[in-house]
Amino acid sequence: MEPTQIIKKPLITEKSTWESERHNRYAFLVDRRATKTQIRSAIQSIYSVRVAKVKTQTRKGQYFRTRFGPGKTTDWKRASVQLHEDDRIELF
Repeated sequence: MEPTQIIKKPLITEKSTWESERHNRYAFLVDRRATKTQIRSAIQSIYSVRVAKVKTQTRKGQYFRTRFGPGKTTDWKRASVQLHEDDRIELF
Protein backbone atom coordinates (compact mmCIF):
# COMPACT_ATOMS: atom_id res chain seq x y z
CA MET A 1 0.00 0.00 0.00
CA GLU A 2 1.06 3.58 -0.61
CA PRO A 3 1.82 5.79 2.42
CA THR A 4 -1.15 8.02 1.61
CA GLN A 5 -3.43 4.97 1.60
CA ILE A 6 -2.18 3.85 5.02
CA ILE A 7 -2.48 7.24 6.76
CA LYS A 8 -5.97 8.57 6.13
CA LYS A 9 -5.93 11.71 8.29
CA PRO A 10 -4.55 13.10 11.55
CA LEU A 11 -6.93 13.09 14.50
CA ILE A 12 -7.20 16.55 16.01
CA THR A 13 -8.88 16.16 19.39
CA GLU A 14 -8.38 17.74 22.78
CA LYS A 15 -6.50 14.70 24.06
CA SER A 16 -4.29 14.30 20.99
CA THR A 17 -3.40 18.01 21.04
CA TRP A 18 -2.38 17.73 24.69
CA GLU A 19 -0.27 14.64 23.94
CA SER A 20 1.45 16.34 21.02
CA GLU A 21 2.46 19.29 23.20
CA ARG A 22 3.52 17.32 26.29
CA HIS A 23 4.78 13.93 25.03
CA ASN A 24 5.46 14.50 21.30
CA ARG A 25 2.76 11.92 20.40
CA TYR A 26 0.39 12.30 17.45
CA ALA A 27 -2.80 10.39 16.60
CA PHE A 28 -3.80 9.29 13.10
CA LEU A 29 -6.73 7.49 11.50
CA VAL A 30 -5.13 4.62 9.58
CA ASP A 31 -6.22 1.77 7.33
CA ARG A 32 -7.53 -1.20 9.31
CA ARG A 33 -5.21 -3.65 7.51
CA ALA A 34 -2.03 -1.63 8.18
CA THR A 35 0.64 -3.01 10.50
CA LYS A 36 2.83 -1.04 12.89
CA THR A 37 5.86 -1.25 10.60
CA GLN A 38 3.82 0.03 7.64
CA ILE A 39 2.48 2.90 9.75
CA ARG A 40 6.01 3.76 10.92
CA SER A 41 7.40 3.89 7.37
CA ALA A 42 4.40 5.88 6.08
CA ILE A 43 4.75 8.56 8.79
CA GLN A 44 8.50 8.80 8.18
CA SER A 45 8.05 9.22 4.43
CA ILE A 46 5.12 11.67 4.54
CA TYR A 47 6.30 13.98 7.35
CA SER A 48 10.12 13.42 7.18
CA VAL A 49 10.45 12.65 10.89
CA ARG A 50 11.93 9.84 12.99
CA VAL A 51 9.37 7.59 14.71
CA ALA A 52 10.25 6.19 18.13
CA LYS A 53 7.09 4.18 18.93
CA VAL A 54 3.78 3.17 17.34
CA LYS A 55 0.72 2.07 19.30
CA THR A 56 -2.51 0.98 17.60
CA GLN A 57 -6.11 0.52 18.65
CA THR A 58 -8.95 -1.03 16.72
CA ARG A 59 -12.05 0.95 17.61
CA LYS A 60 -15.40 -0.79 17.32
CA GLY A 61 -18.26 0.98 15.55
CA GLN A 62 -21.32 2.13 17.44
CA TYR A 63 -24.74 0.55 17.13
CA PHE A 64 -27.72 2.79 16.43
CA ARG A 65 -31.39 2.52 15.61
CA THR A 66 -33.35 4.18 12.86
CA ARG A 67 -36.91 3.79 11.72
CA PHE A 68 -35.64 1.41 9.04
CA GLY A 69 -33.98 -0.91 11.55
CA PRO A 70 -30.75 -1.19 13.49
CA GLY A 71 -27.43 -0.15 12.00
CA LYS A 72 -23.76 0.11 12.90
CA THR A 73 -20.98 2.53 12.05
CA THR A 74 -17.80 1.04 10.63
CA ASP A 75 -14.89 -0.14 12.74
CA TRP A 76 -11.73 1.98 12.48
CA LYS A 77 -8.11 1.90 13.52
CA ARG A 78 -6.28 4.60 15.48
CA ALA A 79 -2.49 4.88 15.61
CA SER A 80 -0.67 6.85 18.27
CA VAL A 81 2.81 7.70 17.02
CA GLN A 82 5.57 8.94 19.31
CA LEU A 83 8.34 10.85 17.56
CA HIS A 84 12.00 11.32 18.35
CA GLU A 85 12.43 14.11 20.90
CA ASP A 86 14.00 16.48 18.32
CA ASP A 87 11.26 16.09 15.68
CA ARG A 88 7.87 17.83 15.46
CA ILE A 89 4.88 17.74 13.09
CA GLU A 90 3.01 20.97 12.32
CA LEU A 91 -0.60 19.88 11.80
CA PHE A 92 -2.15 23.36 12.02
